[in-house]
Amino acid sequence: MSKSSSGDAAISLVQARAMHLAAQGLLHAPKRRARRDDVLAAIQRMRLLQIDSIHVVARSPYLVLHARLGDYPPAWLEEMLDAGRIAECWAHEACFVTASDIGFHRAWRAQAESLHWADRSASRARDTHLREMHDLLERIRHSGPVRASDFGRTERGVSGWWDWKPEKRWLEAWFASGELMVTRRERFQRVYDLAERVLAKLDPPWEQAAPAHTRDALRERFILDSVRALGIAQARWIADYFRLKPSVDASELQPLLATGKLLSVKVTGWEQPAYVHADHAPWLEQARQGKLRATHTALLSPFDPVVWDRARARELFDFDYTIECYVPAAKRRYGYYVLPILHRGRLVGRLDAKAHRAQDVFEVKALFLEEGTTPSARMLQELAQAISATAQWHGTPKLRLGRCRPASVATALRALWRG
Repeated sequence: MSKSSSGDAAISLVQARAMHLAAQGLLHAPKRRARRDDVLAAIQRMRLLQIDSIHVVARSPYLVLHARLGDYPPAWLEEMLDAGRIAECWAHEACFVTASDIGFHRAWRAQAESLHWADRSASRARDTHLREMHDLLERIRHSGPVRASDFGRTERGVSGWWDWKPEKRWLEAWFASGELMVTRRERFQRVYDLAERVLAKLDPPWEQAAPAHTRDALRERFILDSVRALGIAQARWIADYFRLKPSVDASELQPLLATGKLLSVKVTGWEQPAYVHADHAPWLEQARQGKLRATHTALLSPFDPVVWDRARARELFDFDYTIECYVPAAKRRYGYYVLPILHRGRLVGRLDAKAHRAQDVFEVKALFLEEGTTPSARMLQELAQAISATAQWHGTPKLRLGRCRPASVATALRALWRG
């Protein structure tokens, strides 16, 4: 394979999608029952796993893993954190990363010139409550890990996501600046401890060499990791994966093409070249030969890497997606917690779901196929199986289906579930 394959045959959009899904672990359904280390392997493949606490269905990190691993015990994720196999940090947003990568993230944030919003919030907290924050740090140093819930609320503000008690804001500020880390989670609540104690338990030991890396070397690493995780990428998609600033352009990628770390490929219909990590050169050849074929059907989290970049999802899948849980109810088009539907290499629709755990009911409030999508018998069969599998894994096996577009989908799904 040449250092730059831009002169070779172009690949189609379908083949580009297959490259992306292969890199993300979504090309095929798992061939065997999940094992504990598959959680670690999935995070390593994606390079990060975004954290979000909304749990009208499963919380996002569990759902992202379920789409890739199938039926697995969600507790494995917390066990990995407690054992030091993974760690939490600010990356794309708040994310789990592997223990082998945490040193690079800490080094990057220590050298970052552009502040993340979490850093700005931490700075404001230090400006106004530095003495109290140091007292809190000393308490942890002498008495051990704490949760935000260990502190009672002494004042009431307006309700809302960011109506945090002062101690929660201070814990998050120390977490953002690196003095504290998350040693484990209890009922998904963060348990904070001194970074030095969390780093000491990591397996494998965290990269002591990472803090010595130059900013340029770290940026190159994250660019390469982004392209590897994406499978195929336009230059303008790369920076968002790890929230790199400034954005990445073709001139910055040219040296990586020259050294063979990246390959350039033309995708039919794209004006801009696409980039593939050298590790994925075999997949690129399979794609050119039409041998890389997507067969998986799954429900995706709203925070899945496949859809979190709206512009990328639109260009790669012709799928216009907004995370509507952050949109006022009156302005939502599809629902509060809408799961994209992946079917054999395409994003064919979305469904608004809610798990009623006390009643063992998995409710599909509404299901919408994309305009122009005519569901085949195979699509309906595999969609019915995907919804049922998600409900069973979640512990809410009773299925309840609301309105569908087209309406015939509801009749077909109910018949398949009865059968």
